[in-house]
Amino acid sequence: MSARATAAPAAAPEAAAPQGAAPRSATPNAETTGRRVEEVLDHLAGRDREASAAAEELVRLLMDFYGAGLARIMHLVGSGTDGGGPRAALLSDELVTSLLMLHDLHPEDTAARITRALDSVRRQHPADVAGFDAESGELRLRAGDGGGCGCPSTNQQAQQAVEAAVSCFAPEVTSVRWEAAGDRTEPALLQISRRPPTAATAP
Repeated sequence: MSARATAAPAAAPEAAAPQGAAPRSATPNAETTGRRVEEVLDHLAGRDREASAAAEELVRLLMDFYGAGLARIMHLVGSGTDGGGPRAALLSDELVTSLLMLHDLHPEDTAARITRALDSVRRQHPADVAGFDAESGELRLRAGDGGGCGCPSTNQQAQQAVEAAVSCFAPEVTSVRWEAAGDRTEPALLQISRRPPTAATAP
């Protein structure tokens, strides 16, 4: 996409569009969008070299991010997938999920995406949901039995891996609180013993 290439005339600007803003159309056009990006970069270069360099770096980062996402989508759609089909493969991919969430296009609710996040790391770092407060964004998790050594450093790395997955699949989770296994609400243990002899049955 070359911003300096000859392009078709752009659509007429909207009445409410700010002065100097690029015309908007229902469907973005690659050529006009690219031309507008280079116009903005050229404008910045003529006024502030440092700002221009930062803007160019930003454009490169976004292009790399979206390019990687599109490449992943094409790979998942073209490769053989399990019984869930390409849709399940796309929704289970962290990079694709991040793109869908960025544009509010993910079809699943928060609970389903939290489950996907935990499933994506369950083999190495099993964890279970203890509760989620949608208002505060706090997610309560319990570490599962992964057969680890129980070392604090190992546990911390496992928690960080789980939290990173949750952040990708469910960015509305603003905090994670880990509960110990003993925090589970379990029925009280009843002690059963032999009944002491009564006066009628005593020898």
